[in-house]
This record gives sequence, structure tokens and C-alpha cells, in this order.
Amino acid sequence: MAKSRVLIREASYESVKEAVDQAFCLFSPDLRGKKVLIKPNVLRDARPEEAITTHPAVLKAVVEKVRSLQPSAIWVGDNPGVMGYGINEACFEKTGLMEAAGGHYVNIGSESKQVPFHLASLESLSVSTAVLEADVMISLPKFKTHGLTVITGAIKNSYGILPGAQKATLHRLAGSPEKFQEIIVDVFLIRPPDFFIVDAVVGMEGNGPASTDLRQIGCIMASDNAVALDATIARMMGLEPSFLRALTYARECGLGNYRVSEIEIIGKLQEIPDFKLPPRAGEASGRDERVRELLKKRVAERPHVNREICTGCGTCVDQCPQGALEMGEDGYPFLTDRERCIACFCCQELCPEKAITLR
Repeated sequence: MAKSRVLIREASYESVKEAVDQAFCLFSPDLRGKKVLIKPNVLRDARPEEAITTHPAVLKAVVEKVRSLQPSAIWVGDNPGVMGYGINEACFEKTGLMEAAGGHYVNIGSESKQVPFHLASLESLSVSTAVLEADVMISLPKFKTHGLTVITGAIKNSYGILPGAQKATLHRLAGSPEKFQEIIVDVFLIRPPDFFIVDAVVGMEGNGPASTDLRQIGCIMASDNAVALDATIARMMGLEPSFLRALTYARECGLGNYRVSEIEIIGKLQEIPDFKLPPRAGEASGRDERVRELLKKRVAERPHVNREICTGCGTCVDQCPQGALEMGEDGYPFLTDRERCIACFCCQELCPEKAITLR
């Protein structure tokens, strides 16, 4: 079996185009006439210089390259994390990714489909329709640490295919960092991306994924295999990949290999000196009472209509991907089924009067 290849190319945000061009030349994804979804990492509405999200310069370079390869459609989207539910547009605007998307942004949280899932207490998940309908999916992770998964990379970035508070639900149901690492692999397996380009120009260390501890790394990474790519990220952070349950489980699932002998590095792999890992390598956040309370709150929130400013236009009903809202005889929308609501909060985001709040 051929080795998986991982590109490590020196780059700055000013020279990122050349690195992106090399990545596409090396892996040669066939995009002509195909529907292409580009998924950056958009955790929340952070400024580009905070290095919490994929930098707009990386997204812009990828969009321009994809456009030149003559796809039939280009979609750019993500479902932000716990602190960004229901404000997709706002997150993309503040991060600079809306402009970088070059007119190809879509709110992938506004439409979703149910797919089977094998977690004992959860038989199905709602996945963004664009993810399932794309012929090619290009993932743009950020080089970061994470309190539960230790690293955020190619596998973890696919957690954003889930709209709404499902992500918080899975966090809560996991029960341990090890089980959560398995769950993110299971989510990844729903629709593995075809190609990965990592923003590792400015990375994050310490207690990510929203740490203030930034690190100048100065490179773009790329691969068509998530396990090999994440293993390389781990080694750059000074981690042995076999210590990460996400990678051992992904290997068991046949997604790739993390062994050095099975990965061809194109470029130079160097361990980053004194790289700071999350406290207790993921265990602390999973047991943090504040984190658990936040997840519990997010799972419990549901839309509430402020009748003083609602005009009864029906936008929220039309755009609810689960059909959980209906117009009442009094002309106001109401939640018909609390369990059907997936807390994607598209109703809140799309309401022209801002008449929907979360309770």
C-alpha cells in the first residue's frame, strides 16, 4: 500500500497563494464540473489576528484556486461551535471569511438531513445538506490545541458538519475525553473530506481551541489523508500520535495510519520547541464544571418569539430545517415539538425583525 503524503510548505499570509497552488498541484483533486464545499474552521466570531479560525487569506487563496478548476458550484460554509450557534453570518463577517469567500458563502446550517448514528443513546444526527450533496469537500483546519481532543486538525474540523446544539449534546453524552475522541471520528466517518489544507501560519498552543497563546509556525500543510495529517500535526507539537485515542480509533476504522514509516513528508518536519499542550492533555476541560454547565445550557436552549416585534412574516417557519416551527392561528410562529428542534437557531439568525431569542 502506498504511503500517505503530507505537504509542509513554509508560508506567510502574504505568500499563502504559492503554498496553496503547490498543494493543489501535488494532490490534483478533480473538480471540473463538480459541486465543491469548502469548509473552514469557524469556531466563533473572532478577529483573524486571534488565530481562532482559519485565516481569510488561506480561504481566499483556496477559493480562487478552486474557481480556476471549473467546478459547477462552489459553496463555502461551516457551523460555528458552542459560542456561535445561530449566528453563522455574523461569525463569517467578523472573521473576515465572508469577504474571503468571494460571494460563495452559504449558511449550511439552514438545511439539514437526518443520518443514522450508532451512539447508544442517539440513533441519528442531523447533518448539513450541503455536506451530503457536495461532490468534493475541502477541509481547511487550523493548527491548534484543544482541551478535550488535545489537537484540532483534519478530523476535528469535520465536527462542524453538524448544525446546532447537537455538538454540545455529543460533548455531554461522551462522558470522557477518550469517548469524545471516538465520537469525533464517528462524525468524520459520516462524510470524510477529500482534501485538507491546514492553516499553520500562526498556530495556537496551550488550552485551545480559543487560547490567547499563539505561536508563529509559518507553514501551510496539506494532505488527502486525515490520519496522516493529524499525526504530523501531533509530532510537530511534540506528541506521540499513538497517545491520541482519536488517531488510534481512526486507524482501527481503516481511515489511515499514523506510523512514521507509513507517511511521506514533502517538506521538512520539525518539532516545535517547548510547545505548550492543554492542561492534563484534555482531561481537565472534560471535568470542568463550568464547561459542563455551558454545554447543558446550550442543549436546553430553544427559540422564543417576542410578539411585540414579530410581524408574522413566516421566515422562521420556512427556514426551519427540521420543520419544528409552525404558524399559529393567531399569526405568530410557535415551537411544535421541542425534541424535533435541533437548536440550530436558524430561526433566530434569519428573522428580519430579530424577534427570536433563546431561552
